[in-house]
Amino acid sequence: MNASLHSFIHLLFIGIIALFPVINPFGSAFMVSPYLLRLTHDEKRAAVRKITLYAFSICTVSLFAGHWILELFGLSIPVVQLAGGIMICKIGWEFLSSDKKEEEPDVKADEANTLSGYAYVQDKLFYPITFPVTTGAGTISVLFTLSAHSARANATDYLVNTGAILLAIVFMCLLIYIFYFNTKTIINFVGSKGEEIINRISAFLIFCVGLQIAITGITSLVKG
Repeated sequence: MNASLHSFIHLLFIGIIALFPVINPFGSAFMVSPYLLRLTHDEKRAAVRKITLYAFSICTVSLFAGHWILELFGLSIPVVQLAGGIMICKIGWEFLSSDKKEEEPDVKADEANTLSGYAYVQDKLFYPITFPVTTGAGTISVLFTLSAHSARANATDYLVNTGAILLAIVFMCLLIYIFYFNTKTIINFVGSKGEEIINRISAFLIFCVGLQIAITGITSLVKG
């Protein structure tokens, strides 16, 4: 029992540490903030709740069905890491090389007059806000890797491993909800210049995370 509890706690921390840099709820909150600026308090709560639900769904499907999906398409973990790393690098580079004005959603004048804030943003809650900005290829790659390792364990270890990672997912989704719902407060605290600095640093870290995942995949392919 003590060994199982120790393993559970150990895997819980591993899951949080592995998921935090690829999800990056603090940095992602600044990237999605332009989409949420026009929303009222209640509309923002509903939008953030749906984003969190989408993120949780993507993560749980990746965790429980990840190894089956890999087997179905004949993919290996290193290939997923390489492809996911390249996609994350692309996203990070786009945020690094784009101006702040280009990051804001393009709302035409007639759309702004005919659609409420939530009516406009609701079609963007899954793509691109949830995927790939919040839970992108890096998140899926990490969870695919964790699910593949858990699949090789016996029934008891599988339950312990999966429970720990699932709790880590819940924790990350809670952070997503907190940061996304309080983007305006955070932006007011750091100021416009601070927001720009954090956006650039977050984009650079996203690029680095993607590069690290891709390198890990390449290294595994070369060794294999």
